Amino acid sequence: MKGLIVAAGQGSRMREHGESKPLIEIGGVPIIERVITNARKGGIDDIYVVTGYRGTKVRSFLDELAERENILISHIINDEWQRPNGLSVYAAKDAIDGPFVLTMCDHLFDPEIIKDLISADHEDGTVTLCVDYNIENPVIDLEDVTRVNCTSRQINNIGKIIRDYNAFDTGIFYCTSAMFDALEQSAREGDESITGAMNVLGARDKARTFDIKGRLWLDVDDPMAYGKAIVYVNEGRL
Repeated sequence: MKGLIVAAGQGSRMREHGESKPLIEIGGVPIIERVITNARKGGIDDIYVVTGYRGTKVRSFLDELAERENILISHIINDEWQRPNGLSVYAAKDAIDGPFVLTMCDHLFDPEIIKDLISADHEDGTVTLCVDYNIENPVIDLEDVTRVNCTSRQINNIGKIIRDYNAFDTGIFYCTSAMFDALEQSAREGDESITGAMNVLGARDKARTFDIKGRLWLDVDDPMAYGKAIVYVNEGRL
């Protein structure tokens, strides 16, 4: 199974812990290595990483990791990393054929989420988002998380500021080529984000949901989340 990891952004809120967010260590291991390890445990064996900010250093580390762990890691470069994250995903359009799992370099997760996602049935021409229905989850930063209004089958609305929501976006997706088509349309309409593409797919009734069933995930995008990650890693939960 192919996996695409977005690691192109600057991560300015984590600057106190390191200049390159993917290489910031948690328990002595760079966060991107932890993401790749969890992805492999979930069944992903062909990895593509989109780099941008300080990309040379990140790619050098990934080459060393690939050799050390005998992993297939392919590089994709997004020179426009300052722009929204949808452009990083779109940069992989010509590199990836067939379905793939998409995630972010700063999202730690239980590998069982990926394993169950891959084994689920998926419709052609759809994109599936892993959602967390525990909206009282104390791990989540309500000021930053992307919110989702959905049913057990489809997404009705998604965004950071929507008020009517019943789930959280975990940043883990099962994608078909429909993702690239939706990114194109969303960009034409003025939104270059992944969220914009998911709203396009939702309007087409092509955005599906997958319940992570309470499994642990964490978006490590600020010092508070970093502190939580240290605790969970030390406890062996991530």
